[in-house]
Order: sequence, then C-alpha cells, then structure tokens
Amino acid sequence: MFTKAIVKTPCKNLVNGLTSSDLGAPDYLLALEQHKKYIEALKECVLEVTILEADENYPDSTFVEDTALLTSQCAIITNPGAPSRKGEIIEINDVVKDFYSNIETIKAPGTLEAGDVMMVGKHFFIGLSERTNKNGADQLISILSKYGFTGSFVTLNKILHLKSGISYLENNNLLMIKDLINKPEFQKYNLIPVDDDESYAANSLWINDKILVPLGFPKTKKKIEDAGYITIELDVSEFRKLDGGLSCLSLRF
Repeated sequence: MFTKAIVKTPCKNLVNGLTSSDLGAPDYLLALEQHKKYIEALKECVLEVTILEADENYPDSTFVEDTALLTSQCAIITNPGAPSRKGEIIEINDVVKDFYSNIETIKAPGTLEAGDVMMVGKHFFIGLSERTNKNGADQLISILSKYGFTGSFVTLNKILHLKSGISYLENNNLLMIKDLINKPEFQKYNLIPVDDDESYAANSLWINDKILVPLGFPKTKKKIEDAGYITIELDVSEFRKLDGGLSCLSLRF
C-alpha cells in the first residue's frame, strides 16, 4: 500500500514538451485543471500529496515519475535519456531527502527513466528503450540487489516507456498491449489484453486497490472492473499529447 505521492505542477512551457504524437499542442490551462483533478484522485486513494511548483526551465517536468524510482528501502535518482530533462533530477534529489535516508543514483553513461521500470512485488521489470539503456538498467539491478530486490530486462520496440504499454494491477494481474502479451517473462501472470484502439489505456494506475483509468477507453475500463477493481476515470488528454500517461504524473511510495 502507498501512503504518499509527489507531483509537480505543469509549467506554461508545457506546450513545448517532447512528443511523438500528432494530437497537437497541449492546452496549458486545461492541463492545469486536469492536474488538479489528478491530485484529488490521489487524495481519494488516501495518499498524502506533496505538490512541487512549476519550473519553466523544464517543459516535461510535470512527468515527475521519470526522475526517481522510490522503493520501500531506498530512493534511486535516475539519469533521464532525454537531454532536455537531465536537470530535473536536481530538485527531485533534494525533495526525496525529506523521505529517504538511502539515496542512490544512476550515473552516465547509463541512462534510465523510471517510466521504464515496473515494480511487481520485489521484482522490477526494466524496459530497454530510447530513454533507458542497458548500462543504466545494469546499474539499477546492481543497486536493487543491495536492498533485497531483483530486476530483469524487457526489450521494447514500439513504445516510449515500458509502462506506456503495461501496468501491474497487483493480485498477479497485468494489463498490457498486445505487442507485449506473448513475452515469456509475463506468462505466469493473469494477462488482461488491451485492444489496439485503446492502447493508451494500458497505462492505468493501481493505487491502494483502486485503479486510475484514462477517460475515453470504455472497453479497457470494463475489463479492469470485470477483474474486480474499483476504477476512477480521469481526463488526461493534454498530457497524452506529450506521450504522458497516468503513472507519469506522480511518484507513489
């Protein structure tokens, strides 16, 4: 169970964030409203939320998940693979000191963005992507092993981050896009496939037995509810325009 979350207010420069989508530029004011409702949902899931101020120097900094991996035993400050995001880790390093005594770091030439890291119990699946390289993943596994955790690699082809295409919903349930569903490392789990036309909803978020689900994906929402979960539907359309999803917008611990 999680008790806390860290979020970061979107900045006006959000409109210049990194993207591979053709959905157009995000509406800053609408993004602010959506972010406030996201915070309300975290509080509904009984989390104490730390809200960081916007930083105009980093257009993508509202996607705070990528800057750190927060485990039950330690915090690991990442080294983002996107050059424009590397400076974001300075603030997050200072923030997590309020919560953790054990703080580790990923060092160059390793790159790691925590959107590529999925925790399943004491095991961490690490996506090898354009943003996370093998050196960074090797460093992460070495750090995790010091604290009694394990890790393994997942090769990625068509998605930005591992958690763009897969979410662990606890209770041995994995929600995932069909491009990942045949990977051998996932066959021991209960697999909930996401239809191709709703692939964005694969990034749904388990928080204390509730699932945050993006608005507008009814088939995926029903599958999650049929698996026994209570869902909270949230409109994150403006963050989708920057390849961001529900998990990207917070650090939960």
